[in-house]
Amino acid sequence: MKARENSLSSDPSTPPPAGQIDKAIAQLDKLAKALIKRTGLPGMAVAVVRGNQKVYAEGFGTRQVGTVSCINGDTVFQLASVSKSLGATLVAQQVGFDRIRWDTPVRTKLPWFALIDKHASDEVTIGDLYSHRSGLPPHAGDRLEDMGYDRRQVLERLRHQRLDPFRKTYHYTNFGLTAGAEALCVAANTDWATLCDTELYQPLGMSRTSSRYTDFKARSNRAVGHVQQDGRWVQSPLLRDPDAQSPAGGASSSVNDMANWLVMLLGNGVYAGRRVVDAQALEAALSPQMLIAPAQDGRPASYYGFGFNVGPTAYGRPAYNHSGAFASGAGTFFRVVPSTGIAFVALTNGYPLGIPETLGAQFFDLVEVGSIQQDWYSIFNPYFLDDLKPEGSLVGVPRPVHPAPPRPLSEYAHTYDNPYHGPALITLEKGALVLTMGPARVRSPLTHWDGDTFTFNLHNENATPGTISKATFAGNRVTLEYYDREHLGTFVRS
Repeated sequence: MKARENSLSSDPSTPPPAGQIDKAIAQLDKLAKALIKRTGLPGMAVAVVRGNQKVYAEGFGTRQVGTVSCINGDTVFQLASVSKSLGATLVAQQVGFDRIRWDTPVRTKLPWFALIDKHASDEVTIGDLYSHRSGLPPHAGDRLEDMGYDRRQVLERLRHQRLDPFRKTYHYTNFGLTAGAEALCVAANTDWATLCDTELYQPLGMSRTSSRYTDFKARSNRAVGHVQQDGRWVQSPLLRDPDAQSPAGGASSSVNDMANWLVMLLGNGVYAGRRVVDAQALEAALSPQMLIAPAQDGRPASYYGFGFNVGPTAYGRPAYNHSGAFASGAGTFFRVVPSTGIAFVALTNGYPLGIPETLGAQFFDLVEVGSIQQDWYSIFNPYFLDDLKPEGSLVGVPRPVHPAPPRPLSEYAHTYDNPYHGPALITLEKGALVLTMGPARVRSPLTHWDGDTFTFNLHNENATPGTISKATFAGNRVTLEYYDREHLGTFVRS
């Protein structure tokens, strides 16, 4: 790869030529507009920090398709998982205040929190959860959130999830990280959103940033989420309220506000001459804590710190970053490369297709070597498209031509219990079966497929359009395929 060849001839501790950085910044308008033209993305905002100041902040496109509502540097977007990095700097700050430590066992603050293994329950620390090394399965708890369970309810139910080897396995888990944040809240004697506001956002002058969904909804200058439908971008039919996992995905902000945070990061915790975050605690967050993927095919190994992806760039420079994605309409990305003195952030109001990541890669190519080295969108886009595929073993499968008949429908209509997901109520209504689940009482009509197998459709943050689940009855049990990822989807008649 050309970029790596260039990196071998330069010292990664030496900043790129100042003029080269100037030219890279000057090309951002053109690059952003080209990506919007290529993808049809409704809108995006971008900011760049250089040293201790913001040097670029621009908005492109519209906050909402079909309207003349231009995006600017103050437009507020949902950050999705960029919230993890933002929140991790708050934890680092509180570590510096001696309210908590990265190695504080979570159960010393949350005695009700448990994992299925006693040793892991007793030993798991805030740092373990912020580096995704607890052993919890990927995205454990996310589907409970879709069913309407609140933060405490989801966290309490994680004790039913299987564990992979503790501190030896990287699995990305929103609610695992959220449990670590909840432990901090107990130590600080306040809730997460209030703590973020008073201790981090206000000191950094981030007046348009919040970790409450109601605050995001109240902003007049906010971006609406969009998805693609039949090749067109449309406003998402789903509203994403991420309060249950706010430390992992619930923040909202503008690029002007995020630029202040990036200034603080480049300043090793100092903003406007004032220390906001302890340097040593921040350094731990920005250091490799858990291996994500080993080096292979010429690529360096990648790691997770505490709330940050960390590892060298293709040019050998230490860097850290994070992406954020909501299937209901948000794609976000930031990257900081300290030895260049440059930090970048891009926020979009379209579901994740790799667009902000592409712009970031293009920009840092220009910073490093003065030219774009690859078609980055063609590299990132397939990865994100894979996550947007509908789920279910029957997706694309034709219906049986001669299905076996079901039993009388009344025999299926019962309440079925499950310790993790809670009860599944199956009722007979107007000659058809209906499944109702969760505190949100999510209703799904059941359609007969074959014999004792029925199907139902789902559409939520974790179930993209076209997702089909089987509901298979056997004796006094029913197994719901969509909820059976970790073999927790069998419900027993009560």
